Amino acid sequence: MHIIQEEIGLPTYSVTPVTKGDSTHAIFAIGPLPPGYGMTLGNALRRALLSSLPGAAVLSMRIQGAQHEYSTIKGVQENMVDVGLNLKCLKMRKHNKDLEVITLQVKGPKVVTAEDLKVSSDIEIMNKDLPILTIEKGGAIDMQITVGKGVGYAPAAERNKKQNEPGLIHIDAIFSPVEKVRFSVETARVGQRTDLEKLILDVQTNGSLSAEEAVQFASQLLKSYFEYFGSSEKVVEPEFIADFSRAGPQVGETGIDTGAKESYTPIEILNFSPRTLNALINAGVGSIEQLTKCTEAALSNFRGFGAKALDEVKLTLAERGLKLSDESLDN
Repeated sequence: MHIIQEEIGLPTYSVTPVTKGDSTHAIFAIGPLPPGYGMTLGNALRRALLSSLPGAAVLSMRIQGAQHEYSTIKGVQENMVDVGLNLKCLKMRKHNKDLEVITLQVKGPKVVTAEDLKVSSDIEIMNKDLPILTIEKGGAIDMQITVGKGVGYAPAAERNKKQNEPGLIHIDAIFSPVEKVRFSVETARVGQRTDLEKLILDVQTNGSLSAEEAVQFASQLLKSYFEYFGSSEKVVEPEFIADFSRAGPQVGETGIDTGAKESYTPIEILNFSPRTLNALINAGVGSIEQLTKCTEAALSNFRGFGAKALDEVKLTLAERGLKLSDESLDN
């Protein structure tokens, strides 16, 4: 990590579902980050999420009585173009990479939905209520649908050049399970530094992968490429790469030694009121570790720190299983 992280502490990472119980849509937040890193990380993750995640899609269909995509089927209201467009909206989870053929054999009158498709245990249909076609009275449909697993976008024209068979209708395949990705960069503050950033990432999938799984895959993919540019065995300019074993808090009115090798957790995550937070930071208390080494008497001597602020600090620490020091600073 950037050496700035030694000063501001490790970034905190959170995942918040937009709707309780729905894993397909979540908001990811990470910060504080050095200046410029919000855009750097957000743009890289967004591009990977939209273009590189594997998913399942319909590749082709074969319907008895239809020789090409502009054919009409007796007893079926939709033409083959409409049926193909409906099949492109099919959301599926497929575990195996191999191609698989699913079947549809239905007699009318009936509105055929994705629930009527006969699939194996390898395929799970997410939107079973998706309308595919409408069969009139006396009509029937006998269809074979080829499903594959891949990445990105596969145009039907490319596959039609390789496999041009009468009655086989190829469909443009969109494999990506990610439906929406957007990110924003907010300002963040740690102590006196106000030029820091916080990345907010909004991810929504079709259900074949959860939003959290999608972000994890994208980050692992990017990491695998970035590793080609650097070696963990050789560190260039090590003094400018964060090493949290040597990170220490600043010296303030508490008189704590900055040479102590200890963890440094920014005090901002305790969500104190602005008045209390400013009083602590102005006194040089910038981390939770520093705060827990302070006594009540030491805090009371801080400028702008009264009894109300002291009660707030004690209560907030108690909620996290922490407390102020019992030792006097004079000892």
